[in-house]
Amino acid sequence: MELRHLEYFVAVAEERHFTRAAQRLMVSQSGLSASVRALERELGARLFVRSTRRVELTGAGHALLVEASRALASVRAGREAVAAVQGLLRGTLSVGTEQCVTGVHVPGLLARFRSEHPEVEVRLRQAGSASLVEDVADGRLDLAFVAVSGAVPEGVRLVPLASEPMVLLCHPGHPLAGSEKAEWAELGGEVFVDFHEDWGARGLTDRAFAAARIERRVALEVNDVHSLIELVGHRLGIAVVPRPIARKEQAAALTTVPLAGAEDHLWEVSAAVPEDQRTGPAARELLSYLTRAGARSSVPDLS
Repeated sequence: MELRHLEYFVAVAEERHFTRAAQRLMVSQSGLSASVRALERELGARLFVRSTRRVELTGAGHALLVEASRALASVRAGREAVAAVQGLLRGTLSVGTEQCVTGVHVPGLLARFRSEHPEVEVRLRQAGSASLVEDVADGRLDLAFVAVSGAVPEGVRLVPLASEPMVLLCHPGHPLAGSEKAEWAELGGEVFVDFHEDWGARGLTDRAFAAARIERRVALEVNDVHSLIELVGHRLGIAVVPRPIARKEQAAALTTVPLAGAEDHLWEVSAAVPEDQRTGPAARELLSYLTRAGARSSVPDLS
């Protein structure tokens, strides 16, 4: 089994399209297809169900994708380790982040890294925390800045960076806008705007309401902070969000109300990294910047 075959297979699996995968890898589509067919022959199983518009993974394909991603991540880490011994950082650094994480300024962090290590290609994926930690576990990301509110997958550990309380965000004309502090029980009959379920803040809020034994109705689900703020601003619902989101400039016209017992439901931001030695030199170098900058929690040795 050649590494090239695995690289081509993973590209098709992620793109769900042979043409896009070939463009991403800068190879001919015929060569890509031939490589995938050779891998299928070697394994004695179909890896994709092909259609005119897209391809889907078979059961065998799903099983191979997990191991292929991990294998490629290990090979990449090995190459980078050798380069580091030679005093070089090169290769690819794949980073994930949820929107508006606190304790780290991701654009500035990546800009500094690329300036100091121009031989490393920096890639960034923005998504919900649940999806990002799965990508770290499967080797598709080297590290991710997340706010996980539940259990993490096997093979991933969290390096704490910062924490913030959750607050109520509402229109100034809302009845709760004049409250010094809102009780969870007061929110039971409200209409909510919230993030998709794989966002860390959504999971934390769901657990807080469950702990208080209060049902709530999330009528409007969004996948970005700006949309949430706009919907609340148009009186379409209220939202429970991490305090940094309520402090954003776009939310200046809205009202922020502290929540009772917010210290029991903190939004905790961490760097998700592989538990084993797959954490490459580039990822360790990026995290070391946080320590040098005096992050609230020191970043442990990941070597």
